[in-house]
Amino acid sequence: MERKHEEDPDIRTRGIFVFLRGMAKIYLLNGLEHTLNLPFIVRKAWPVEPCGLFIQRVVEGWELEENKQSGAEPLTTIFTLTSPFAEPSVIGITDGIRGGFEAHPLQMKPDYAAEQASLPPDERILWVTPQARDMVSSLVVTLNVDLNRLSIWRYVYAPPSSSLKTPRAPTAHSGLHAKRSSMSGNTSAHLRHANAALDDLRLSPDKTEARRPGGPSGPAPTLTTTTTMADLMSGGPVGGAISQSQWNLPIPFTLDPSGKSHLGTDKVAPSEAVNLEDVPDPAEEVRLKPLYWAEKLHEEIIPESATADCDNITVAVFDHRWTGNSHRYLLGICLRATETLLIFTMTSERPGVLRAHQECRMEGCAVSSIYATRENVADLLVLKANGSLSLLTHGTRELSLELKIPSTMVDVELKTERRISGFSHALGNSVSLILSDESTLRISLDLTVQDSLVKDLMYMLALTLPADPVFALHQSFLGRWSSRAYSTVEGVELEVFEEALWEILALEPSERLGCPVAEESTAWQNLCANESMARFREDPALRKLRLPGTSACDTPFRKPVGKTTVHHAAVLHALHHVGEDRRLSVPTFSDVPRLAPIICRLALVVRPEWADYWKRLCPNAMPIWPSQSMTVLENVHERLPIWPPDMSAILYGRLNNPDWKVPWSNSLNFASHFDLQASYAFGRVDPLQRTSIMTALCKILTDTQREGKILDTRSRAVSALQFMDFLKFKLGGLQLLPLGVAAPIREALRTCQLSPGGDWSMTAYRLITRNDLAEGFNAKPAVAVNNGYRSVREFLVSGSCAMQFGVKPMSVSFQHPTMGRKTSRQCIEEVQRAVSGDHSKVTGVEFDFDDLTRMRFGQDRRLEDVARLLCSANVHYVRTPDRPEASEADQLRDQQLTVHRITERILALPLGRAVFTFGSMYTVTKESFAIPKMEYSVRVQPANTLYTAEIMKMPPEFASWGEFHNGVAAGLRISSQAQTIESSWIKFNRPSELTPEHAGFLYALGLTGHLREMLTWHTFGYLTPKHDMTSIGVLLGLAAANVGSSNKHVTKLIAVHTPALLPTPDVDLNVPLITQAAGLVGIGLLYLGTKHRRMAEVCLNQISRRDLYQPDISNEYREAYTLSAALSCGMVLLGKGTSTPADLVIQNRLRLLIHGEPRLVENGKPRRPTFDVNITSPAASVALGLMYLRTERQDVADILAIPATLEGLNSIQPNFLVLRSMARGLIMWDTITPTKAWLMAQLPRVVVMAMDSRFRGNRVDDAYELAYYNILAGSCFAIGLKYAGSAREEAYILLLQYWDMFSQVAFSTGTAYDHRIKRSALREGLNLISLSIGMVMTGTGEVNCLRRFRYAYGVHNPSVRYGSFTATSMSIGMLFLGGGRYTLGTSDASIACLVAAFYPRFPPSPADNKAYLQAYRHLWVLAVEPRCLVARDVDSKEIVYLPIKVKVKDTNQVGTAQLIAPTLVPEIDKVLSIRVDTPRYWPFYLDIANFPRHRESLLRSQTLFVKRRTAFLTYMEDPKGSRSLFVRSGSGTGDAATLDFPQATDVKTHPATDLHDFIASSSNDPLFLAFADRLCGDDGETDTERLFQAYCHSALLDCMLQDKAQSLQSLLTVFHFRIMSPKSVYFPLRLQDLRFAADFYSKVYDRKFSGRAENNARPPLVRETTLSGALHVLDGKLDALRDTELFKQFLASYARGDGIPSFPEGSAEWAASRQMSWYLERNSVPASTLLSLLKDLAHKARQECLSNPPPAGTANAEALELGIKEVVHATGTQMTTAMGSGWTVRSLDEVMAAWTSGT
Repeated sequence: MERKHEEDPDIRTRGIFVFLRGMAKIYLLNGLEHTLNLPFIVRKAWPVEPCGLFIQRVVEGWELEENKQSGAEPLTTIFTLTSPFAEPSVIGITDGIRGGFEAHPLQMKPDYAAEQASLPPDERILWVTPQARDMVSSLVVTLNVDLNRLSIWRYVYAPPSSSLKTPRAPTAHSGLHAKRSSMSGNTSAHLRHANAALDDLRLSPDKTEARRPGGPSGPAPTLTTTTTMADLMSGGPVGGAISQSQWNLPIPFTLDPSGKSHLGTDKVAPSEAVNLEDVPDPAEEVRLKPLYWAEKLHEEIIPESATADCDNITVAVFDHRWTGNSHRYLLGICLRATETLLIFTMTSERPGVLRAHQECRMEGCAVSSIYATRENVADLLVLKANGSLSLLTHGTRELSLELKIPSTMVDVELKTERRISGFSHALGNSVSLILSDESTLRISLDLTVQDSLVKDLMYMLALTLPADPVFALHQSFLGRWSSRAYSTVEGVELEVFEEALWEILALEPSERLGCPVAEESTAWQNLCANESMARFREDPALRKLRLPGTSACDTPFRKPVGKTTVHHAAVLHALHHVGEDRRLSVPTFSDVPRLAPIICRLALVVRPEWADYWKRLCPNAMPIWPSQSMTVLENVHERLPIWPPDMSAILYGRLNNPDWKVPWSNSLNFASHFDLQASYAFGRVDPLQRTSIMTALCKILTDTQREGKILDTRSRAVSALQFMDFLKFKLGGLQLLPLGVAAPIREALRTCQLSPGGDWSMTAYRLITRNDLAEGFNAKPAVAVNNGYRSVREFLVSGSCAMQFGVKPMSVSFQHPTMGRKTSRQCIEEVQRAVSGDHSKVTGVEFDFDDLTRMRFGQDRRLEDVARLLCSANVHYVRTPDRPEASEADQLRDQQLTVHRITERILALPLGRAVFTFGSMYTVTKESFAIPKMEYSVRVQPANTLYTAEIMKMPPEFASWGEFHNGVAAGLRISSQAQTIESSWIKFNRPSELTPEHAGFLYALGLTGHLREMLTWHTFGYLTPKHDMTSIGVLLGLAAANVGSSNKHVTKLIAVHTPALLPTPDVDLNVPLITQAAGLVGIGLLYLGTKHRRMAEVCLNQISRRDLYQPDISNEYREAYTLSAALSCGMVLLGKGTSTPADLVIQNRLRLLIHGEPRLVENGKPRRPTFDVNITSPAASVALGLMYLRTERQDVADILAIPATLEGLNSIQPNFLVLRSMARGLIMWDTITPTKAWLMAQLPRVVVMAMDSRFRGNRVDDAYELAYYNILAGSCFAIGLKYAGSAREEAYILLLQYWDMFSQVAFSTGTAYDHRIKRSALREGLNLISLSIGMVMTGTGEVNCLRRFRYAYGVHNPSVRYGSFTATSMSIGMLFLGGGRYTLGTSDASIACLVAAFYPRFPPSPADNKAYLQAYRHLWVLAVEPRCLVARDVDSKEIVYLPIKVKVKDTNQVGTAQLIAPTLVPEIDKVLSIRVDTPRYWPFYLDIANFPRHRESLLRSQTLFVKRRTAFLTYMEDPKGSRSLFVRSGSGTGDAATLDFPQATDVKTHPATDLHDFIASSSNDPLFLAFADRLCGDDGETDTERLFQAYCHSALLDCMLQDKAQSLQSLLTVFHFRIMSPKSVYFPLRLQDLRFAADFYSKVYDRKFSGRAENNARPPLVRETTLSGALHVLDGKLDALRDTELFKQFLASYARGDGIPSFPEGSAEWAASRQMSWYLERNSVPASTLLSLLKDLAHKARQECLSNPPPAGTANAEALELGIKEVVHATGTQMTTAMGSGWTVRSLDEVMAAWTSGT
């Protein structure tokens, strides 16, 4: 119901509707409130999907009477409402609706929008689908009271695509806190919301087809009752663009992530006048257009009695599930009057087509849908006529319920009994019962299975067995569970399930399997017989206790009542696969011993070999080993193989041999395998999800080809990663997998981790633990501001880490060098300044990103020095020379002159401070913004005299412009990315009386784009008082905020302040000329680069405005006005100059303005010129240069030719040569080179020759010398423009040379007239060169430049005036633009703004605006680009030094630059790629040229998030790499051996104990820190503890050396395998897991996962020797057992098929029987039945071969035995799914020896 931006998709929010009489209150979840006025009374409302609600109104009696008398059609009674700002619409009726559910897309017939029918007014809504699910379409049940007709409808949300979009509700402004409209109705956000909604109601801007043919191209206001003042201004766009927020219309130009506007060049021609009569009223067109459409599915005639009692008709939908062919659900409609329950089946006969037919009729008085017996499928709760309850589940099968209603005191006294009369407010498994005394009783009917194992068993059997057995099982389970009071104690549900299972399978108890248990039992035995005791049997603390026997030995054998059916085999198969699935997750290992006894008891009946299999995995599953005689052939089903499917072996086989056909394991096909029809009673829920995922992953990891392409190791790994990402697989889920199963997945992720792709999702990057890439490509990455929070790194080294995690704080020697803590005094001062609101304490040079400035400029105090130089909030000190010979009056006069110069310098400081602190404040509070006050006091030393502003009697106009610049500097501190700037905040900061300071603040907000947020009426409030500076700031700010957009509304505002834009330019608007000049530049910014002819012609004509020819008191700013017109003309035509006739007209006009009109004679007298060429010439030169920027037009450049003769030089002002040189450079852009040869080429030959003579000591004409200085200054300025922000070394050195040359004379104090003239020219040139150096070295903080500028800053002799101070302070600021985070761009728009900002005309006094409006000095903001590349550690969030390689393309050349971040990088358009160039961090490659996502990421945050390898320290801590883990003595020796053979380690000498501090200092992971502190110490008391600590230390070092933190868990698991007890219940499972891992790394990894096939081998995460060593330890324990006589006796009995009987628990025989599981599992021995068969076959083959002569027989008994042995081995291995090499040869020999001994 809300929209965030015009281009964003719908964002809906939940809300509460409260309907009153004639109105409705809407309370949205985001905090907004809305009030709707309704012209009717609402009877009832229903929420609907996907948004909105249905409303049915009350039909008044007078309306019915009126319709009856007039015979008119009744008005509709049912409406829909989708937005608080939309009008209610009707529900249309159509047919042929397809899709919209079951993942089928919605399809409507082509002409559905033309349907005129709507839901009839005589239909009354009874019920609407409360919450539609994916498989339930949206339904409506209505009743026609007159016809007694019950109708079932399906409705969909389908707004017609050909009409206007549905009016949208506004959304809260991004970054704003949700507010209630009632509490903040006058806020700008609320007003913008309201206006945006009105605009949407009038006309949707992105639907042009709704306009009439031939209509205007832009939207026009409709004069309705909702029209506002802003609406009257919203005419058609000029230039085809509209502003964004303060005009409530969509913005057509884009903003890059840096917040700067993309200045496009293609604009639409101006539209013609709009005739309001021709524009249709969109509100009329959109009114009552259907957005929801309904299709009738079924209708039913009901009795009149039911219609009369329609208020008691209840409807519910239930049993929505997959049936094996399609989704279907049931709809129950209960007619209370007739006590009838109608049940309809809703099915999709064809894909996407819904059909309804009646299923049955039943008895019932009320129904309600409730999730009672199934978690994901609803049942139907039915109230019978006698007051009893029942449940319809599994379709229409009925379960009776008994509910005892508690009695009240009144019931007891009156001897009455309350009965149930209805239901209400059903939610989940809860429902409210309406009782006969009108009271309600809330009950929760939760009969769902709570045990996850039993739940999966139920799901599995529902996918295997038909409906009747599944319902019988479920019914029996619920009945037996109810007798146990629905106990959820561990084991109860499984026991109940087992009893119910034996009941439906008709398996009755038989003889007991094992030894009898004594009837009497002690309390200890009773306690240990509890199911929860199984969880404690593995507790080491109870290992020494003597525990009683388990109940398994007393479990009775089950035998079928009759002949077994296919159901027995299907159930065994299902239970087996559930058990196999539980083996694929470590947390579910505990379910395997619980399930194995049930499988074994069933397998002994159906397939005893399967019981043998589970006996191996769970020795306690049954007390005996089944013999061959237990197999009953008539009970064996042919679909069951002899040996059950082993998922571990299947997964390993798939990894080892990709061509191996994996046995089927799809749970949805289990029933068809046994020719059964599954019931799907619980829906399509896959209980074998882990099995399916692991099987699919193994297939992907071993696929050699896909779509005909050969796949390498990385391609397979990437496919697996993408599959896991698609499944939303989490890293935590990988840690739950067994070691062996997880090994191939971990290795694939490791391959992706080492070589990540550039177009993966963020979740995929997090899955491979590349959080650096995930954070870098995040839409909202962490910015440079920490907002008061400490970094992770800083937290870890503090004492609080020890308190929270128990980790030792790092020693002082390992603390980060840059982490200087603030003193208590500094903290107190900061808090006091923040809460007091005392503006005098704010200096204006504070930074919010201290970490970046410290990293870039932390080696010295240059940043603090610049902050001190540019601070204007403190008292300035100056020392005057000591002149003892001068009188006191002379000394006082000298001091006053010095103080006067210092005051001028103070007034110029805000210009530099604005550059220095630009964008340094990312967060702005809701409080009033603190603007630092200007401090004009100067203290003179050594007299220590304080001169204040009052003493100096500074003119007010001086202070006004100083405060204006101070306001700009304060406003520019706010970053363009700050999110809390809105119109109400701007108005809140408005002073009671407009001041120059606030005017500058508004101007700054416009430069940073925030002034777009200001609403129209707030703008009028600023412009109406006619405050000159405020008008200038607002007009320029609005234009800058909408630069290049041709915004219609801003154009209108500027037009009313600029007569030139009005139809009658001569009208007197009483607007000062200086404000008109600002308006002209505003037009230039607004139409920057658009080539708008009308605006260009207006500006061109204003250059030679006739009434400005003669200077008088009214046009003292005529020169500034002319320059403004020229700048505006150049900006509009920026770089668009061509040879077309229209452009030639402009070119010729500019030529005339540059060189003046020809001298004509009229009536014998010279004709008076129409313009003053001395004013127009420099201005037109700039306009011509901007118009033909980068065009390389030599013919145009020749218009600006520099005179080559002395007479020509004397005919123009020398300072004109500066602009001509600069303009020629703009035109001939590509010819500019930073060389002295190019500079000399710009000088006329005569000037070069004259200056050569001058340098040899000869005297030359002053014109040559002045021309020389001015041309050089203009050419240096052109070099500065071209190489702005590049830090080009050649340009830097060249400009420094000329700065030194100019400064030698510029700072002299000669008094001769000619010397003063030359000094003035040199000083102007020096100012320009200073700015040029600042442009080239912007953001670098270069020390040599700073030294020169600081020297110029300190010169304050009488000849140095305000203009020089301005240039110097701005140059200093440029070196540290934004604290070093920003630099300048060289796009066409940037060049134009830099020319306007650094225009070479420096005023002598702070109030001088006659030749140049000082407000333009801040237009450099529009040329700023955030190009400081910052490297930030993704774990610690701190900025780090990072060597990078940047590939740059300049023209046709491609080069690579090696830089160290944080650093400035070239312009983004020139950067091809950025690569991390260090082994200390994980590889990172930003392919900007080929991946738009990488480019957007760099533009968004200019941050490279990197991940440091754990074996290294940062460059700040270890600049030379001498402290890395690789170079530590002793760190790499012996560690691998400790992992492989920990027993061989000398535990008395702990290895590398000195590395404990290194581990703590080199890791940011609390896990590593806690692991090193707790597990890697040397404080073990026993040899076992010290051995474990040494192993943990080696494991940690191994993981840190190879940066494989994910392997730490695996290594600890391997150690656990080494020491685990064979008596453990989980020992066989762990053993098989270890075998899987060992076989994978020894036989599969090197071939399939290491990358060796592509010659890119890498070491595994876990060494194969580590796993083999652990397996060798266990084999050694097994070897000690297999040599005992008792074990050999049991093995012989097993090999012959005789089985092994049960023995008393604790006896030696019982222990040997258990150890058989270990032996059989470890050696992959075939089942006893198969061994018996092989024995007979071998004996028969031996007899036949030895009894017959060759060739039918043989006499070589030795060869015969070898052949029989090979055949037996191959047959046994093939008949058993085993890992590795299968049946071991040693075990084969032992079995065959047992055969021989037995015979």
